Amino acid sequence: MLVFIIRRLMQAVVVMVVMSALVFGGIYLVGNPVTMLISDQASEAERLAVIRDLGLDQPVWQQYLTFVGKAVVGEFGKSFRAGEPAMQLIFQHMPATIELALVAMLLAVLIGVPLGIYAGLRPDSLRARGIMTVSILGFSLPTFWVGLMLIMLFAVALPEWIPGWPRLPSSGRGPTVDILGLKLSIFTAQGWLHLLLPAATLALAKGALIIRLTRAATREVLPMDYVKFARAKGLSERRIVGVHVLKNIAIPIATVTGLELGQVIAFAVVTETIFSWPGMGKLLIDSILLLDRPVVVAYLVVIVFFLVMLNLVVDILYSVLDPRVRLEAQGR
Repeated sequence: MLVFIIRRLMQAVVVMVVMSALVFGGIYLVGNPVTMLISDQASEAERLAVIRDLGLDQPVWQQYLTFVGKAVVGEFGKSFRAGEPAMQLIFQHMPATIELALVAMLLAVLIGVPLGIYAGLRPDSLRARGIMTVSILGFSLPTFWVGLMLIMLFAVALPEWIPGWPRLPSSGRGPTVDILGLKLSIFTAQGWLHLLLPAATLALAKGALIIRLTRAATREVLPMDYVKFARAKGLSERRIVGVHVLKNIAIPIATVTGLELGQVIAFAVVTETIFSWPGMGKLLIDSILLLDRPVVVAYLVVIVFFLVMLNLVVDILYSVLDPRVRLEAQGR
């Protein structure tokens, strides 16, 4: 296991170096941040001073080597726009994104697993077919459209049509509480109200995936001998599903949920932009629009490292849940 972890960490380093070079070069080729950072009324001396302070007077390869040298010691440079360290900006926005992703995946699991099990136990029923139809819609509908429709429905239409219906916030994060240096909104009532719509937007697509995965896993487990033996012993259907079925379908569900959590954290850009959620995705979009190279590259390096670490945790969790994986590893 230790060799496996070290190998994955080495792969992560290679991936981050290649990715940072590609992103840095791509951003360098697209536009010039000086035109966005410096006023048109600035003198040539002022322009040259700003360019020199930002290090933009150096060749692109030298700028990249400077960036890599600082990144090795944990310094990713300062934001062109904010004048603050890029990593500091990312860490300031990271709690909002992780909070949103965790709540969205929790909703997806709480909704997707029971519905998927029901659809797997009664595949020919009308309700099961309705559940699978909804899951197909969850896959097909674009995230930005779902977000806009939820805003129109719960923040505009229903409060106007139904007296007393609560108007859910459609933008911002709401009040936060400082927990161990992290600003979290899930510990306030207003924070939950601000969180509901963006979390539901992300949970729809992920819940649809979990429904289909759970249904397929349930259909695969039901014909197994241990399920037949449990029924022959006269165990109740609830115990069979809760112990024998759920325990065995938990392995693929846990694996996919962990991987999808990383996808939500990395690609919640559209949802955060629609709901003005102050997370890393919105920070990324703002930085791209202003060609803020240090923030963009630092963000992507952090995300790639996070995804690699999350995949490593999922692999370890998989070996814990499935003893056969450990036996195969020992056999090799």
